[in-house]
Amino acid sequence: MPGRAYLGGMTVHFAFQNSYAGLPANFFARVAPTPVAAPRLIKLNRPLAVQLGLDPDMLETPEGAEILAGKTVPEGAEPIAMAYAGHQFGHFVPQLGDGRAILLGEVIDRDGVRRDIQLKGSGPTPFSRRGDGRAALGPVLREYIVSEAMHALGIPTTRSLAAVVTGEPVMRETALPGAVLTRVAASHVRVGTFQYFAVRRDNDAVRALADHVINRHYPELAQAERPYHALLAAVVGRQADLVARWLLVGFIHGVMNTDNTSISGETIDYGPCAFMDEYNPAQVFSSIDEMGRYAYANQPRIALWNLTRLAECLLPLFGEEQDKAVEQAQEILGAFPEQFSAAYQAGLRRKIGLFTARDGDEALIQDLLDAMAKNAADFTLTFRGLSDAAGNEAADERVRALFAEPAAFDEWAARWRKRLDEEPQTPAERQALMRSVNPAFIPRNHRVEAVIQAAMNRDDYTPFEELLKVLSKPYEDQPEFAAYQDPPQPHERVCQTFCGT
Repeated sequence: MPGRAYLGGMTVHFAFQNSYAGLPANFFARVAPTPVAAPRLIKLNRPLAVQLGLDPDMLETPEGAEILAGKTVPEGAEPIAMAYAGHQFGHFVPQLGDGRAILLGEVIDRDGVRRDIQLKGSGPTPFSRRGDGRAALGPVLREYIVSEAMHALGIPTTRSLAAVVTGEPVMRETALPGAVLTRVAASHVRVGTFQYFAVRRDNDAVRALADHVINRHYPELAQAERPYHALLAAVVGRQADLVARWLLVGFIHGVMNTDNTSISGETIDYGPCAFMDEYNPAQVFSSIDEMGRYAYANQPRIALWNLTRLAECLLPLFGEEQDKAVEQAQEILGAFPEQFSAAYQAGLRRKIGLFTARDGDEALIQDLLDAMAKNAADFTLTFRGLSDAAGNEAADERVRALFAEPAAFDEWAARWRKRLDEEPQTPAERQALMRSVNPAFIPRNHRVEAVIQAAMNRDDYTPFEELLKVLSKPYEDQPEFAAYQDPPQPHERVCQTFCGT
């Protein structure tokens, strides 16, 4: 049913068609956002608004800001906080749920895709567990920047539609400016959503949720001989591809809990996330990941661990013979390592200009990564530099300079060039292909931190707007913004990132 909010004589129109709110009552809590004092729009993602069938001009009015802050609920919305459980750093919590997020409803975008519209930081819900349900400005800006950067990089992700400051402080260690993020997702169903019902032995709810997910995300599976087996296999495949893509751009999620693992295969819940500067497989930024569980190189293993928890939830749907169901689930999960490795290795080959697969390629690539780690070479700049060096050997010098011992690169580069001679592309073709997969720009931690400090300390969003502009074209050179490629100076290094809850 289409929805309208009538505000000051204007009409803000949301064509809501809500499906999750039609599921059984134990799937969520019905709760309205808590009104805020003085909402002010600081950023609207106008292209995304148009894609969602929304009027960006209307959303940029003060009345639109009230909707995006949760002060006014548009007609047709059915505000709910979703129920879910989750393993957090390996420890199971049977009830988590949306403690500071409220799903307004769903719209069908211009491509016919159903998308959730959710307010993050919109006040307490029954799942808040003594929390205030609010969000501080810093984490809202971080999620807006990184999620939109991931989209521009071509990685499946939730999107950011808008950021609003509330005019109210939130209390963390100190008083911080409050804000609300409007997040858009293919859905917000997580592994933890299945766990919520599985731990309660509510098999009917598990089945209803699985049917909902198939209908929404994997409709081709509805006619499969064994649709729930096929569902697990599909989620395994999407997660294998997603995590491979993370590694290929140096991304570290930071909190790969099961409640942060999306069934749709999107990157979700940008908390203490970060991109590596120097290549280090053991890199951790998250302040709460004290044991390095979610370090960069651990992410594939953790993804499989999380998928195993999903498989446990689905076992009752696989059949009455428990042993046989377990065996079938293990077989499906067993495909993950090969699927991940195929996606990751193919991506790495492309990053160094190899577009056919030959024996010895994996060893060649691993030797480069080992040399990068040993010599503290910048991950993004090394691969971007190789893109130019592949077309012109004179460009080697820029890459050599990234290595503490340039001779380590020289030795590898000689073998690399010999391998490139076996490829059919011309140097110019190879360079263009490599530049299309090796970004020049990522949201470097020190840049994100500078944006946050400018906004919080000076109410200055110019750096925020400029960083978003740069990151919207990550594969282009953008000479006027070349400084955004630079890794941090020693005094600019960000060694820890924070969750913001």
